[in-house]
Amino acid sequence: MLEKPTRTDAGFWRLSALDLCSRLGCELTGLSAAQAAERLDRFGPNSDAAPRIEGAAHAILRRLLEPLSLILLVAGVASMLTGDGIGGLIIVLILTLSIGLDTIQEGHAVRAADILRRSVALKAEVKRDGAFGQIDVEQVVPGDILRVRAGDIIPADALILESTALTAGEAALTGEPYPVQKRAGPCADPDDTSSALFRGAVAQTGEAIALVVYTGRNTVFGAAASALAEAQTRSPFERDLREFGLVIARATLALVLVVLTVRVVFGRPVMDSLLFAVALAVGLTPELLPMITTVTLSRGALRMAGRKVIVKRLAAIHDLGAMTVLCTDKTGTLTSAEITLARSLDVDGKDDARAARLGAIAAALGGDRGSLDAALAASQPDAAQGWILAGRQAFDFSRRLGSVLATGPEQDALLIVKGAPETVLELCTTQRGGAIDEDARTAAMARVHQLAMEGLRCVAIASRPWNGATREVETEDETGLVFEGLCAFADPPKPTAAAAIARLAAAGIRLKILSGDDPLVVKRLAGLVGLNAGRVLSGADIAELSDEALAVQVRSADAFGRLAPDQKSRIVKALQAGGEVVGFLGDGINDAPALKASDIGLSVEGATGVAQAAADMILLASDLEVVADGVEEGRRTFANIMKYVRMGASSNFGNMLSMAIASMALPFLPMLPTQILLNNLLYDLSELGIPFDQVSRAATAQPQVWSMRRLVRFAGIMGPLSSVFDFLTFGALIMLFHASPEEFRSAWFIESMATQILVIFIIRTNGRPWQNWPDPVLSISSLIALVVAMVLPFTPLGSWFGFVAPPPLMMTGIAALVVIYLVCAELLKPFAISAGRKA
Repeated sequence: MLEKPTRTDAGFWRLSALDLCSRLGCELTGLSAAQAAERLDRFGPNSDAAPRIEGAAHAILRRLLEPLSLILLVAGVASMLTGDGIGGLIIVLILTLSIGLDTIQEGHAVRAADILRRSVALKAEVKRDGAFGQIDVEQVVPGDILRVRAGDIIPADALILESTALTAGEAALTGEPYPVQKRAGPCADPDDTSSALFRGAVAQTGEAIALVVYTGRNTVFGAAASALAEAQTRSPFERDLREFGLVIARATLALVLVVLTVRVVFGRPVMDSLLFAVALAVGLTPELLPMITTVTLSRGALRMAGRKVIVKRLAAIHDLGAMTVLCTDKTGTLTSAEITLARSLDVDGKDDARAARLGAIAAALGGDRGSLDAALAASQPDAAQGWILAGRQAFDFSRRLGSVLATGPEQDALLIVKGAPETVLELCTTQRGGAIDEDARTAAMARVHQLAMEGLRCVAIASRPWNGATREVETEDETGLVFEGLCAFADPPKPTAAAAIARLAAAGIRLKILSGDDPLVVKRLAGLVGLNAGRVLSGADIAELSDEALAVQVRSADAFGRLAPDQKSRIVKALQAGGEVVGFLGDGINDAPALKASDIGLSVEGATGVAQAAADMILLASDLEVVADGVEEGRRTFANIMKYVRMGASSNFGNMLSMAIASMALPFLPMLPTQILLNNLLYDLSELGIPFDQVSRAATAQPQVWSMRRLVRFAGIMGPLSSVFDFLTFGALIMLFHASPEEFRSAWFIESMATQILVIFIIRTNGRPWQNWPDPVLSISSLIALVVAMVLPFTPLGSWFGFVAPPPLMMTGIAALVVIYLVCAELLKPFAISAGRKA
């Protein structure tokens, strides 16, 4: 019976072709057109499901249903219904602008499916009704017999049946920069995929016939692509804002109900009580928070663009600053992705340039375009000068060697052979300087393995003098060779990598390498860049671990090799389960699931379209130094947002609590509803300069995570301090100055505005205010709002709001209380901040 192939059959390359045919219900002779049509109906097209596209209306509604947005909307509508049309309109306008900016900024997600569809082949060559022919790639089905040639993009996951000198570039899938040799035959090692072709890889040389096993979403490529179709989960910053909104909603509802109930029970006018309760609700609501957040994040995005980081999702700026672990691919990020010649060794393992010089001649004359040949030619660019190509045998991937016959300026023709060490050594009868025996071959192979432990890949070089006329080289000519030595190649770490990792570590960010490359190579690189290289987990190791066990293992391991795309995302989720804020930096198709699963996805300018679509930020330079710069900007942005939140949570709550208590204790309203709304509006306007404010270096030194406990404890110290001075003001106005209701409201309005605005300069920094001056924009916005508040009761316009001019002696007492309050706030601030840090 025909089984539907799914990824539960992962490891298909370990099965024989006959076993797979039995599972797929097909023959090795190919499908008929009728069979293919039936399978297309059963399994679906060889394409990826389009990602869920969220319309503009749904995106706006989703943001509007956030707790903080609902509070603002209700407060704005209530203000308009109770007579404050201007105040309500301002609140609704701020909310509309904030939601609009956020929706536009994140509109990039709808383009992800188009990028995916353009990144795979459009045509495929399959055997139908006994003959090969071209079909649309979407019509390839499991059981098809597929033919691929050099230059083709592989359209499906398949098992190789026959191959001729086939290599595939899988860098976009595995991250490994070297071309991968592909051949038919069983693979005993679960990590050996040499008999498998994967959708999205590119055939670089040769050709092959293969049996299609997986198509569409069941391929490795499809699994990576499907990550883009998943609904985006809330980021840490979005979750924190939602939690903050819920806390504000609960506090507002509780305070309003208590005030309204008590006033009505004590016989106060119901309409006055209702208007006052609505004004209190508006006063408690940080209506400028969405605007302050959006403007601050947008300004942070502009600053980050100047430091080579393009922000696609504004909330990701905070998440970058909160990041505690950065997972990164190896190739192109920690390494240069450019293969270079690391060493040239003689037969005794000593450094000697002869092997590299002969290899460079063969590479330059042979016309091979592989990365190793390019590295050889670049190592000695003048080596082939004066040499003439007389014959050649192209690199044979089944024998894993190739040869060049060249005539030199000072000698007769010379045959130069280069290839896999074990193959070349078997063809050598002597070595430079003497005879070669099994012990010598064993010693040479031991040297090759030792270099592999150091992350170096070896090519052996051999030669022999050519006797007779020059001609094309035959296989029989590649015998009786002289072993010249070894050439060792490396994908070296970037010069800046170690310093950048140390800088991230100093900023409280641990780095982990998640690579598709060989674990030995990963281990070597980890040691070179200063990471813990004592233990490297491979994909096979991780496959044996449950999610719970993996969450334990990832704490101590810094390097991972031979990872499949889904294993990278498993590691990211395991770190998140341990409470880490995880960033992932990748540039290949194989990185898309991890980019999507991480809290902050980072890609680079030259990355695949899939990786860029899945990322939240794109680095214009593939360098960890750029990441470190971005982290610093993210923390600066978050620090400015927290200034507004901290000030609103302490000052707003303290003043509104004072008003609520006073409204129940005094025979008159301590402040009219319109005066409360004016107080709130002027205070918010004073803080418009926060996005431009400076941030101390100490505030960006460690990951910054929004903690409600920390915020509540800060407000629990600074809020009551504000209320204490409000009550002192009440007592002084009533018992010392015998103020009338109008004088009471005017004087308290002035005191409330002065304490709220001036305390900004104290709360905005963890240090002393005179050691960390605010940005001029914040100073100007704050002082203008303060001047308006101070002058308004003394102008004719003040009578419109119910103000009168307080007597000079009363103003002197208010001024003294403000000064004492500011001194106490500065003295208590360290305790409020340290209490928050312990939370």
